[in-house]
Amino acid sequence: MCGINGIVVRQLSNMDERLKEMNNRLSHRGPDDEGTWNDGMAYLGQRRLSIIDLSSAGHQPMVSACGRYVMVFNGEVYNYLQLRPQFNYPYVSHTDSEVVLAAWSQMGEKCVDLFKGMFAIAMWDKQTQVLTLVRDRMGVKPLYYTCQTQGLAFSSEIRALMASGLSGKEMAQEALVDYLRYQTVQTPRTILKDVMMLEPGHLLRYHAVSGQMEMACYWDLFEKTSLIQPASYSEVKETVRRLFFEAVEKRLVADVPFGAFLSGGIDSSAVVGAMAKVSSHRVRTFNISFAEGDFSEAKYARHIANLHGTEHTEINLSPQQFLEYLPQALAAMDHPSGDGPNTWVVSKVTKEAGITMALSGLGGDELFAGYAIFNRMASLEKKKGLWQLPLGGRKMAADALTALKPGVASMKIEQLLKMPRYEFERAYAVSRQALMDEQLLAILNVSPLPSHTPVDYLMKRKRDLSKSLITRVSQAEMTTYMQNVLLRDSDQMSMAHALEVRVPFMDHDLIEYVLSLPDQYKYPITPKKLLVDSLPDLLPNYIVNRPKMGFVFPWRDWLKGELFDFADARIKNISQRPYFNEKGVMDLWRRFVKGDASVTYSRIWPLVVLEEWMEKNGVG
Repeated sequence: MCGINGIVVRQLSNMDERLKEMNNRLSHRGPDDEGTWNDGMAYLGQRRLSIIDLSSAGHQPMVSACGRYVMVFNGEVYNYLQLRPQFNYPYVSHTDSEVVLAAWSQMGEKCVDLFKGMFAIAMWDKQTQVLTLVRDRMGVKPLYYTCQTQGLAFSSEIRALMASGLSGKEMAQEALVDYLRYQTVQTPRTILKDVMMLEPGHLLRYHAVSGQMEMACYWDLFEKTSLIQPASYSEVKETVRRLFFEAVEKRLVADVPFGAFLSGGIDSSAVVGAMAKVSSHRVRTFNISFAEGDFSEAKYARHIANLHGTEHTEINLSPQQFLEYLPQALAAMDHPSGDGPNTWVVSKVTKEAGITMALSGLGGDELFAGYAIFNRMASLEKKKGLWQLPLGGRKMAADALTALKPGVASMKIEQLLKMPRYEFERAYAVSRQALMDEQLLAILNVSPLPSHTPVDYLMKRKRDLSKSLITRVSQAEMTTYMQNVLLRDSDQMSMAHALEVRVPFMDHDLIEYVLSLPDQYKYPITPKKLLVDSLPDLLPNYIVNRPKMGFVFPWRDWLKGELFDFADARIKNISQRPYFNEKGVMDLWRRFVKGDASVTYSRIWPLVVLEEWMEKNGVG
């Protein structure tokens, strides 16, 4: 696990200084080693967090034995031990990185199909003078780039990319709308006009001589979900169990102390249970507990820890302590997000306990229909006949509803009823919105708003490939909220402490199988029924039927109390920025403070975060 950087030059000077500064910006990601390499055209840098083969033999940038290829690599290829003997290569280390280099030396970019893991790869071909960037299938590891007339620069983080001198600091108008709608910016865009994010399952080729860039997809979540018809439910459960255990086991390969985040919910309990069964060492688990009973999940985590005999650590944290950590968590944010500080805190205390790698249950909700949106979308599909009624009548009904029962839910129903016709993609996009379009028009000097959102695009490009509603919702969740909020936050907040987080539910073999199943096996009649039925020995009823909590904090009360001055200053500052309407922003803030049901904290907090991020990074 590392941070990687690079610039392929066409018209730039002071390259050594630029690369050094980029590496410095990633020091938190890789405290164990640092390396640079250049041939006068390609400049590659890396900061290393040693996980496999802790010796100096794993130093990067790494040059192939034939001398043709130079690589920087971030992440883990979990099946590297199986791949290693397949290549006749004079290995000098025991790292997965060198296996990647060996495979590329003999197969070229086609070798990427063999890799099972989370990774971002940058490979420079000295012979053809082509740089190839690759990102893993599910987008667990980030990879940003900017391509200008002077050359191309890439990095694991936007802030390091800014140090290259190639990317500007101008915010993109459409990305701003996207962020306020969904508390993030959907790939391939970022909040910055000149910075893009390589899409999951894609590779980019940059031809240094001509300055031309090509994009190719080597794995597509939508294309890998053609419907199958298993012989029986018993067969389905056996296959899910086997694939899940394999996903966990392959992620236990490490030469450093490791553990697991344990909230006591279904997903983390499943991961810990599987770890306990397949690991040769006693599993270490970590849970944040709160003195306030309303927020504490400690008893559930304790139950799972006792069940599997883990070495369990409870980190006692008060909301006040969390608030004290908040400025540091926001300072660690590489890309603005409406979420993230929770992960920063649990990563901090886990790293301080001596752990360098931890497994997480992230992704279980998206894969096994754990969110309320699965049932909401199913309900909308059943009622789509409503959109056969005249538009005028639907608008009248929507206006009456919002007048009678104001609030976020009514605003979403209003926007849905005013759609010209029912479309899954548009309905899903509205269901996932934070600030609604009416609110956006009031606070932004942007009109009209983009009529089709990036969420629409991500869904429509492969809209007919899956007839399964539950699978379509999973695809939507994975390609939007999960990849662009949860995974991005998990990476930037854990790597702020040089902690590697591995996510078994993101195993592409498991994902391909589950998403190919008919709805009858996955419909959430009970919480995550298929996962629970497949792992009955790991998931007792006490855990399955517990209230779903997660990291719950009283953000509404904090923003009106302890965080009021902090938030108020930033709301006032952002209202003065060119894209924003001062009167609209301040009115939204006043309505929140007064308790307006249509302005919840999740509509305000992203504005606070955005202003803090822009000010800290000099973005205008």
